[in-house]
Amino acid sequence: MAHVRLKVIDLGDEANQPMCSADGRYVVVYNGEIYNYRELREQLRGYPFRTQSDTEVLLAAFSRWGLDCLDRCNGMFAFVVLDVQSGELVAARDRFGVKPLYYARLGDALVLASEIKAICHLIPSLRSDNEVAWASYLRYGRYPEPEETFYKGIYPVPAGHVLKYREGEVQVSRWYRFVERVRSYGLGGTGVEERYEELLHDALRLRFRSDVELGVSLSGGLDSALLAGLMRTLGRDRVRAFHFVTGDMRYDERPWVEAFLRHNAMHLEVVQLQAGDVPRLALEVMGYEDEPYGGIPTLAYSGVFERARSAGTIVVLDGQGMDEQWAGYDYYARVEDGEDAVVPVQGSSDSPVRPQCMVRAFYEIARRSSFPRPFGDALQNLQYRDIFYTKLPRALRFNDRISMMWGIELREPFLDYRLVEMAFAMPAQWKIRQGVHKYLLRKIASRYIPEGVALAPKRPVQTPQREWLREALHRWVEEMIQRALDEYGGQWLDPDAVWKAYRKYKSGVGDNSFFLWQWVSVGMWAQIRRGHATIRA
Repeated sequence: MAHVRLKVIDLGDEANQPMCSADGRYVVVYNGEIYNYRELREQLRGYPFRTQSDTEVLLAAFSRWGLDCLDRCNGMFAFVVLDVQSGELVAARDRFGVKPLYYARLGDALVLASEIKAICHLIPSLRSDNEVAWASYLRYGRYPEPEETFYKGIYPVPAGHVLKYREGEVQVSRWYRFVERVRSYGLGGTGVEERYEELLHDALRLRFRSDVELGVSLSGGLDSALLAGLMRTLGRDRVRAFHFVTGDMRYDERPWVEAFLRHNAMHLEVVQLQAGDVPRLALEVMGYEDEPYGGIPTLAYSGVFERARSAGTIVVLDGQGMDEQWAGYDYYARVEDGEDAVVPVQGSSDSPVRPQCMVRAFYEIARRSSFPRPFGDALQNLQYRDIFYTKLPRALRFNDRISMMWGIELREPFLDYRLVEMAFAMPAQWKIRQGVHKYLLRKIASRYIPEGVALAPKRPVQTPQREWLREALHRWVEEMIQRALDEYGGQWLDPDAVWKAYRKYKSGVGDNSFFLWQWVSVGMWAQIRRGHATIRA
């Protein structure tokens, strides 16, 4: 068991890991934060604590309550506990999968790690393509979360699940019962708005706990503005705010940010991503992500975390999660109107993928996504899909890797499970009313942020990706496509069809560049696999 620690709570060396329980029976390695560790510590009186860390609280809680401690923990976490006495190993992941955990089998042996590359280092034979995952990605735009990776034989422990290993046997089971909790949720008739607002304050209060400086990632949207506005009410108005721009006013959110800051005294750090930064940064980020990621917006966020680290800000708060729990995406309204909601990309009318450019045999092994529909409400089923299978898992993976790439702990206050469950359980008219998405949330937000920001329509986080890939970066795009075809042409991709589709896009046809980014990703994947990429240590 091995661990590299980012010190955020209790900076002393005694809080380092692996950590043994007081009686020597349990050993833990753990990634994340238990935000309510002080409250849990009060419930664990009598345990001989040696540190002020949340790690030791987790260890004490597991010693006393076993896996029942998971329901008591409010946080983001992936941990492994070894019971020295019984020889059983237990690994668990937080409710929504904020923190990563992967595993692989080698005979009767089990290897677990928070990064895929660590497993590949230990078992080099696993550096092989999961061709079904790649085919599904290229044909449908499908990422293999939550049960597979792009590597054959390497699997994630799914969000809200626990893995048990003993004497060569592995069992994976669900511990977080989201569906049951939502079905039994009692909203009551009055005071719902006030109760949710109280939970907002409490979720943020818990995530203020840190022995290092905090900052906030600020876009021009409702969610991050609400986060910053709430921070002021809790006495955190002098934190650093970080915001990225690209120099293209068709996409940059700076006017919205400045409108918010006219009413909020925050120190703003503006980070600019330029087209010339992309080729180097894209490959470096691919090395940390270990798998394909979402595109140039991910690179822009990487710049935000790099600036935060250079400014000495170790913990950054982010507004992720509100769109999924409050039905913020435009396609949610289509479900409410009884229409088909299969619209793959917010703010785009063009198909994001080009399956006709795949080799036929490879095309045919792709798996179409199939999602459970545990609720009797179509809107809730779509939200459930996005929270556990599509939107949120992708965003959390992308952002966790690029924040940790720079040694930043990224906290998501709006993914406090109490907030998600309560908002999810609310009736549709509180989420979408007269074409206004996140209706009740906007009403709450208007008490903390300017009306123009609170009522602004949903805008997808965008960069000039479609323009840059078509124009400023076209030589790099062509180089990456050629690398992809050198490695997988005739196996995965049809070279003639690929170049024909590329030339059509380059001529100005189409408003979605995702398929180009897919081919660039295949090219970068080939480059990394062949050892032609240098990743920052």
